[in-house]
Amino acid sequence: MRGLALAYLSVFRNTPLLVQLFFWYFGAPSLLPAEWMAWLNRPHPLGGGWFSLGWPSFEFISAAVGLVFYSTAYVGEEVRAGIRSVAPNQVQAARSLGMTGWQVQRHIVLPQALATITSPLLGQYMNIIKNTSLGMTIGLVELSYRARQAEAETFQSFQVYGITTLLYIMLILALEVLGQHLERRRRWGRVQPGRA
Repeated sequence: MRGLALAYLSVFRNTPLLVQLFFWYFGAPSLLPAEWMAWLNRPHPLGGGWFSLGWPSFEFISAAVGLVFYSTAYVGEEVRAGIRSVAPNQVQAARSLGMTGWQVQRHIVLPQALATITSPLLGQYMNIIKNTSLGMTIGLVELSYRARQAEAETFQSFQVYGITTLLYIMLILALEVLGQHLERRRRWGRVQPGRA
């Protein structure tokens, strides 16, 4: 398992996201049977009645898969660093009290690890939002793609890209506010002083 994890991290952390998006959009489909590709590109209504969703476009699926694989490599490293930051003597003390491996992870290691990695994880989520703009390169209709369309129709580059920049800033600020709220309200990873 360790070798597979290292291979995964090596591949997805050491190649640019743009190259990975091109692979999932242009390369991976060539490995699939033609019937599968036809099925993926065909509209499939999901749900029924007043609530229905359309099947996502192949561009969306490719961008989502690429972003997930790329981002999980970084998020996994953040989680691993958080777990390794917990002092080994705390694990040993919990074991000496008779806690099982699962109890040690649940009550000792993970609460402290989550407290350590909350801010870095929010930074990774902000990067994911910003990296969605690369989906435009494979035809994904997202914020940057719409901005480019609006600029091509109106020839008002400054206004269009100014508003687009503000929208990205607002999304990132919303995540920042959420992170600060979680930091203030969190109950995990804090040591509660008590009487002996």
